[in-house]
Amino acid sequence: MTDQHRAGFTAGSGFELDTMPYTDGLAGDGLRFPGAYTSSPACVPARTSLLTGRFPSSHKVTQNSNAEHAYYDHDLLDVLRSAGYRLSFSGKPHMHRGPDDFDFWAGPYYHTAGPAETDEQRAFDAWLDELDHGVAMAPTPFPLECQLPHRIVDRALDALDSAGDEPQFLWVSMPEPHNPYQVPEPYFSMFAEEDVPPRAHGAEAARAKGGHWLWLQRLIEEKRPDYDEHWRRYRANYCGMLRLIDDQIRRLVDHARSALHGPLLVVLLSDHGDYVGEYGLQRKGAGLPEVLMRIPMIFHGDGVRSGQVRDELVSLVDVLPTVCEIVGVPIPDGVQGRSLEPLLRGEPAPSDVFSSIYAERGYGGLTYGPDERPPLHFPYKGRTFDELNTVTQSGASRMVRRGDHKLVVHSTGEGELYDLRADPTEVVDLFDDPRHARLREKLTWLMLQWTLRLQDTHPRGAYDPKVPEHHWNPLPGAATDQRQRDG
Repeated sequence: MTDQHRAGFTAGSGFELDTMPYTDGLAGDGLRFPGAYTSSPACVPARTSLLTGRFPSSHKVTQNSNAEHAYYDHDLLDVLRSAGYRLSFSGKPHMHRGPDDFDFWAGPYYHTAGPAETDEQRAFDAWLDELDHGVAMAPTPFPLECQLPHRIVDRALDALDSAGDEPQFLWVSMPEPHNPYQVPEPYFSMFAEEDVPPRAHGAEAARAKGGHWLWLQRLIEEKRPDYDEHWRRYRANYCGMLRLIDDQIRRLVDHARSALHGPLLVVLLSDHGDYVGEYGLQRKGAGLPEVLMRIPMIFHGDGVRSGQVRDELVSLVDVLPTVCEIVGVPIPDGVQGRSLEPLLRGEPAPSDVFSSIYAERGYGGLTYGPDERPPLHFPYKGRTFDELNTVTQSGASRMVRRGDHKLVVHSTGEGELYDLRADPTEVVDLFDDPRHARLREKLTWLMLQWTLRLQDTHPRGAYDPKVPEHHWNPLPGAATDQRQRDG
């Protein structure tokens, strides 16, 4: 698992630079979901969805600071424990589970520090912290072995070697390519600034969107007035970080293949994306744009039919029910995801189940406006900031996508409507265009159907919910609408 890893940034997924050749190879010999989405563009809500198979409004973790409030029946660890698996973890947690829930634990590693075994690693962590989540303008002055992904994989190899013959679930969670954006040689020079593909829009796009976009753009510009001058270096570093991660994935998977006996399934995914300079923004924070919502999702290995590029729209919440069917354990109460296990084997799926996707953002309450400055968990003065904060996460937003069209609704009563084929970066809002009124009506109805489908069945009372096979709960009218051209 990676953190803040934007989909579509590899040659195999259509990017102009070859950032992750090994990972693309795993996808080519397995299954890639180009239409994979996060449940929320924030680390802890998304990771809680991965573990519980539930959307944030149901598992109750709607911000990075309330993981302990996760609400669910049984999660991924419970399922695998009941199936007899050894549970191992190495990397960044940012979840409601901790060391006592695993048989092997290496961490916590975060974006600027982790367990250090040498003075050089400790010096590197101090250097990372001094970078203050910024962009390094020169190669990192420490060797590859100090990088967090390398240290995390070192410990993951220990987990593999210590498991013996018992079945093992190994969760390797890399903090990168999340900021700070830095990388050592040879990765720093692999992707020159002048070679990175151009962005579609600069900071003017965030200002034009208004609301949280405008607030965040103003905040960053106030704290780091020159930040957007270096967007090409930022993109080049990001690409170099992807190649570094790719080499560590190769190291991990090759070792697993040589050390383990029996079937092996590799799942690669991320919790959410990154602006990577689009809209003149770095990191994340405002809105539900595709650059934050779409994630890489790859399945490779035993039980996966090779050479598949599936067009179903899927989500992080679908991983838990998929694992349940793979290991032969009933899907727990309250799970809202859909099992992908038949899709892994190459079977067709009904369009009325996978023709649309839904996601959420926000911790509730009223929405702060672009001119408000409430107290934050960091000072307004100085260079330090956190893009996930009291303002950008205030209120609530929901999105639904079907085909090329995407609807976003906000608790302010406002909405957004986009044609992703014509406008992939979502700067031409069609919500109030009378020519798209019928399309807006259809997608609003679809969003209502999603919210009804997600009515929580947990906790279980006297009545037994009717659960469909594979959790494939069709949305009424979706198949018919999909056969018709929206408009």
